[in-house]
Amino acid sequence: MTSLPLLGVALNTPHLDTFRDFILSRDRDLELQDFCDAALLNGDWRSVADHAKRVLAGHKGRLGIHGPFWGLNIANPDPDMGALVQRKHLQGLEVCEHLGATQMVVHSPYFAWDFNNLDNNPGREGYDRVRAHCHRILTPVVRRAEEIGVTLVIENIEDKDPDIRCLLAESFASPSVAVSVDTGHAHYAHGSNGAPPVDYYIRRAGGQLQHVHLQDADGYADRHWAIGEGTIRWHAVFRALAELDSHPRLILELRDKAGIPASVAWLQAAGLAE
Repeated sequence: MTSLPLLGVALNTPHLDTFRDFILSRDRDLELQDFCDAALLNGDWRSVADHAKRVLAGHKGRLGIHGPFWGLNIANPDPDMGALVQRKHLQGLEVCEHLGATQMVVHSPYFAWDFNNLDNNPGREGYDRVRAHCHRILTPVVRRAEEIGVTLVIENIEDKDPDIRCLLAESFASPSVAVSVDTGHAHYAHGSNGAPPVDYYIRRAGGQLQHVHLQDADGYADRHWAIGEGTIRWHAVFRALAELDSHPRLILELRDKAGIPASVAWLQAAGLAE
């Protein structure tokens, strides 16, 4: 057994049977991604969750879900839309409680536009407005997450500033709010919008980092390629991860799940992860 970090995986429940042995043999961390779908959340999500629990019987790794995000902005300024965003995230926590999941991925409210425009207001007015909307929408969600032992991890999407969502997470002053880094999103921001490289996002998140989406990309689009197919500097990424004591979940989030074994093999051959 090595001391290298152990890779987890993001899957929808139809893929669980295929990867069951891979997950259970090392009790790998798992992120279920079915429950970001609005139709499922409004329908019979319990049958999907119960199927996952049956397949994963005996799993001792850390379990999380990707929370709802399609069409949802956690800083939505419209009170009616904000109430809907809040309700959808509370539904996600209901799934977590049913599954026994301890983490839910939430999307950052910051757009590439914000980097150039939030300071185009007096003082901190632009920043404070976004944060106030987030607190209005998420405070009941955070409170519920605390009650059931779930951590919300805020994932960078278009964030050009690696610090901005870290400061948002910190503003809740709750152990149930932390940070995620998606390597492909960070690489897109770096390649297309002039943001820092991926390892800087890892390092700047520091001890707040509790979750990482591992995907390769070309710096132009959100590719979700297998590791080694893109241009991310993986040795730099894992050097930055090695500096942390927060032991974030390292979740392979690939568009083509058939690339999971090759991604694991690539990182093993590079001496970076297992």
